[in-house]
Amino acid sequence: MEGILSINIDHLSVDELVTLNHHIIERLKRLESLEAHKSMMQFHPGARISFDSPSGERLSGTVMKFNHKTVTLVTDNGQRWNISPHLLSPIKNVQAGMVVDIRPQKMK
Repeated sequence: MEGILSINIDHLSVDELVTLNHHIIERLKRLESLEAHKSMMQFHPGARISFDSPSGERLSGTVMKFNHKTVTLVTDNGQRWNISPHLLSPIKNVQAGMVVDIRPQKMK
């Protein structure tokens, strides 16, 4: 692959390789967290959003709060979801006066 930095690790001991691996994992976690934070910045609590459920259904809801890596939202039918912010789409043209019931739903 072109443009990839070539680093020779053949001379490293097992302990050095394990340490390097830990540093790489921590760096990847920081970068992932930064990306999630950037994605979250386009929303605010109360914002109307939509997303595709695992079954492929398009759901709409309201942002309730931000977590470390996810956004907690309540769908229009009262379900609570924690979703990665990059899977959310803002809803434009929100009608004024939309009220969402955020009380926990009882199982029937």
